[in-house]
Amino acid sequence: MQIDRRKILESSLAALAASALPAASSAIPPIARNGLAKFKFSLAAYSYRDLLTGDSPRLALSDFVADCAKMGLEGTELTSYYFPKEVTPAYLRQIKKQCFELGLDISGTAIGNDFGLRDFGKLKAQIAHTKRWIEYAELLGAPVIRIFAGHIENGARAEDSLRQMVEAMEECCDFAGQHGVFLALENHGGPTDTADGLLKFVQAVRSPWFGVNVDTGNFHSDDIYGEIARIAPYALNVQVKVVISGSDGRKQPSDYARLASILRDANYRGYIVLEYEEDGDPRVECPKFVDQLREAFVGGVH
Repeated sequence: MQIDRRKILESSLAALAASALPAASSAIPPIARNGLAKFKFSLAAYSYRDLLTGDSPRLALSDFVADCAKMGLEGTELTSYYFPKEVTPAYLRQIKKQCFELGLDISGTAIGNDFGLRDFGKLKAQIAHTKRWIEYAELLGAPVIRIFAGHIENGARAEDSLRQMVEAMEECCDFAGQHGVFLALENHGGPTDTADGLLKFVQAVRSPWFGVNVDTGNFHSDDIYGEIARIAPYALNVQVKVVISGSDGRKQPSDYARLASILRDANYRGYIVLEYEEDGDPRVECPKFVDQLREAFVGGVH
């Protein structure tokens, strides 16, 4: 009963948050494509999180990059969490050099921001953090950064929080455009917990440098693939999880062929990024899932 009440509360908060933004509409055009889907493959550094963190990490980010090359990937997604505490231009150039020499694109990077913070100083710090990573992304040659909307804090009015999130995104998008970097909002709980909620941000944020980061494992409704299909036309980046879980919380394997079909229908052209979150050794498991993704999306041709 406690679990059921918690789910009901979370659903109610998501619905309240979504209601504070304009209704989702087909009036916002999808990202312009050329009518032909094209898929490339990358791996999120978050997949190696247990190997890249801790007091004595087993691996460095450069080891992760080397593994991406060994897997035959076209790209590598360098999550911000695993960079040194003090990021220097020299370090960024060295990572960029390594990727180029290994024949890898830096398909994107990702930050863990929260634009829902009520404390003004903390909010400004989140915006500054996002802008700093926009500059890092430009130096790396990363075309896109995954961002979050954030969460509505206890005691905050939903409409005020959502207006604040939109304004923060627009400020950061304006800065991003000056550096040639896209910001991609992920479906990641809170007000982006559903396709309806996410699409209301797509409609509200006014910037040509804004789009969606599709995370295939972050919808938990009874129509997960239907929700993914609704946001796919706005995708700047796609992160694929190896499992999904619906409203009952039960995990089941992701249907890669169905995801490929959805993205073909949306004429998506870009990276399919494996984000492995299960318990196996990622150095053993990720190559297997990369092969499965490639087979499902392009028939194993590379």
